Amino acid sequence: MWPCYRGTGARVTCIASDWREVRIRIPLSWRTRNYVGSIFGGSLYAAVDPFFMIMLMKNLGPDYVVWDKAATIRFRKPGRSPLNASFRLDEEELADIRRLLQEQPKVDRTYVVQLLDAAGVVHAEVEKVIHISLRKPS
Repeated sequence: MWPCYRGTGARVTCIASDWREVRIRIPLSWRTRNYVGSIFGGSLYAAVDPFFMIMLMKNLGPDYVVWDKAATIRFRKPGRSPLNASFRLDEEELADIRRLLQEQPKVDRTYVVQLLDAAGVVHAEVEKVIHISLRKPS
């Protein structure tokens, strides 16, 4: 994808053709390992950072402005093995956004993604707040 994303050490493993699902994997490697031998928190965050915004942009189309507004990360356990994350959007969420923007000028939506090991144990959880509005005619 982009050079800045390659720098995270993570890899995209799946992008659905409709951009409603994305999956990523971040290994424990020389590129992602921190001083104490687990996956660096900055790599964890950077690995999940762009996807909800991009997925919304792809699904809502050019008539909408979509921006990251805020984010938090909660570290649950050190990542000492590869971690995976899945991002999903469903039609109900997209319809709700479109409906809300007919009633108000902007909306903020909160999405949560978890970074899990192969056993399904949560190692980190990222909450993203995404700002969405209708694009003003130029």
